[in-house]
Amino acid sequence: MTLIEYISLIFLLIGAFFFLAGTLGLLRFPDVYTRLHALTKADNIGLGFIVLGLALQSDSLVTVAKLILIWVLVLLSGASVAHLVAKSALDKGIRLWK
Repeated sequence: MTLIEYISLIFLLIGAFFFLAGTLGLLRFPDVYTRLHALTKADNIGLGFIVLGLALQSDSLVTVAKLILIWVLVLLSGASVAHLVAKSALDKGIRLWK
């Protein structure tokens, strides 16, 4: 393996760790709002590291641009959906955890 492959592997493992942390937050946190926070933050960071690891392995700039575009779209959609879920929970009277 080359140095680039080792660096790519490290980024992929870091990304997988953040996905695991987000999943654990979903299972362990007490209310919908903290669960949303754990999922959106950890998954977006995790996907960023995975995109970075895959971009290092890519042979073309077009593929790198596609990966970055996918990451940006996931960032935007994740934030939008989390906002809608939180607003819906507030409208239904689900209280914040104390």
